[in-house]
Amino acid sequence: MSETGAPPRTLVVLAAVLASALAVTVAVLGLAFAPDNSGRDTPGDAQRKASGPLPLVSVPAPEADSPHCTTLIEAAPRELESSGEKLTRRELAEPAPPATVAWGGDPVVLRCGLDRPPELTPSSVLRSIDEVRWLPVPGEGTTTWYTVDREVYVALTVPETTGTGPLQQLSETIADVLPAAPLDFG
Repeated sequence: MSETGAPPRTLVVLAAVLASALAVTVAVLGLAFAPDNSGRDTPGDAQRKASGPLPLVSVPAPEADSPHCTTLIEAAPRELESSGEKLTRRELAEPAPPATVAWGGDPVVLRCGLDRPPELTPSSVLRSIDEVRWLPVPGEGTTTWYTVDREVYVALTVPETTGTGPLQQLSETIADVLPAAPLDFG
C-alpha cells in the first residue's frame, strides 16, 4: 500500500493485464464454438451432432412396456428420410428412456406409451396423415406430434430444420402396427 491507501501500481497493471487476457480468451472461445445462425448446417455439423450416444431425459411413459410399444419400436425403420437426407438410428445414452428411438444428428425422437397430452382438448386442431390423427405441439425449435387415436400415445419430436418425411414414414408404420382407438379428451 502506498501512502494514499491505493494498491501498488504493479498490482493494478497486473490486474488490468489479466482482465484483458480473460476478455480476449472468452471472445476467442465464443467465436470458435458459436453456433451457425444462418439456419444452414456447415460441413461436418451433422457428424458432430451425431457423435456418441444421445442423452435423453426420461418422461412419464406408463405404457412404455406395453405390447403395443414393443411392437412399434421393433417396427420402427432403421433410417428415416428428411429432405433427401438419410437419418440413421442413434444409440441412446444410458439410462435410456424405455420405448424410445432417435434418428439423425439433430435428432428426431419417437417415444411410445406416454400420458395423454394435456394439450388435447375437444377444440384441438388435429392433422391426419395416413389415417393417423396427430396433435402438433410447437416447442422451441421443434414440434412434438402426438398420436391421439391409438391405444397408446406416441410422441414424435421433430426439429424445425427437418422436413415432413419422418412424420410421413412413421405415420405409415404406426397405421400398420397400432390399432386405432377413439379419441379420449380426459
